[in-house]
Amino acid sequence: MEWWCRGIGWAGGVPGLRWRGGRVSTLAYGQELGFRAVGVRRCPGARGNPCPLEATVSGRAAGGRCGECARLDRAHSVAADTLLDDPQPYRVYLAWFGPGMTKVGITAEARGEARLLEQGAVAFSWLGRGPLMAARRTEEVLRQALGVPDRIAYERKRAVRHALPPVGERAAEIEALHRRAGEVGGWTETLEPLEFAPRDHAGAFHLDGLPPLDGTVTELVDGGVVTGRLLAAAGPDLHLLDPGGRCLALDTRLMGGWALRATGEGKAEGKAEGKAEGKAEGKAAGETGREVFSVPVTPVAAVEPESAQGELF
Repeated sequence: MEWWCRGIGWAGGVPGLRWRGGRVSTLAYGQELGFRAVGVRRCPGARGNPCPLEATVSGRAAGGRCGECARLDRAHSVAADTLLDDPQPYRVYLAWFGPGMTKVGITAEARGEARLLEQGAVAFSWLGRGPLMAARRTEEVLRQALGVPDRIAYERKRAVRHALPPVGERAAEIEALHRRAGEVGGWTETLEPLEFAPRDHAGAFHLDGLPPLDGTVTELVDGGVVTGRLLAAAGPDLHLLDPGGRCLALDTRLMGGWALRATGEGKAEGKAEGKAEGKAEGKAAGETGREVFSVPVTPVAAVEPESAQGELF
């Protein structure tokens, strides 16, 4: 039996693998995961629409979409600055990912903390709330005034999760920027300022005690197996302890477009067919016996200086 993954969702602050068709397999830290990619990677489409070309896409592309579907997915996107007339209220936030790595951003108020969880923000605080365009202007003003970016590369986020400072130090760094933001003139005339109230996601991500990162999955390949014990999850990443004892990070965006089968397929499929669909999807996530981890892995590199931050967010 084959399954098609849509990445991680964070409903209720709990990670879950989302599948084609809308179902979700909730993930539990400590569980064994394992799956095999089969065939070729094809564009999964965008915004609920299948790719009309069923285009073949690169295994290393995080988005996993063809050019046309990628453009459709970015249309009417707040992150891409293409949504200009949304009447719902927005919030401006400060998100902390590691020492010296805090960004300013915006999210729809109705989404709550979902955007912060999706980005892998270890801690954050709200700054203000109001109309979209006022929030967007404030984001840019504060980015310049505070000297913080609006994007931080995932590679940098992953590298620092394994050696975080205490929760008090994380909050103190955000508080200092929050205080400085309040001293910047102009933006409080168009947005309602919000008091500093730190929130920490280390518990939701299960980051305490995470061993040093040994590498990240480069891409999935036909017949390649991913298997291991789930140690943590943050943003789109799963942190796994593989059978060889390595702590590896898998960006679940690399899973999109692949047909996935459970490891030990004959046994797994027999069990899956006799259970409810939700249980079967859990089997597709690979709660089966371990096999050799056989997809390409890039060894972890040293964290680059802050000035070398990338463009992914």
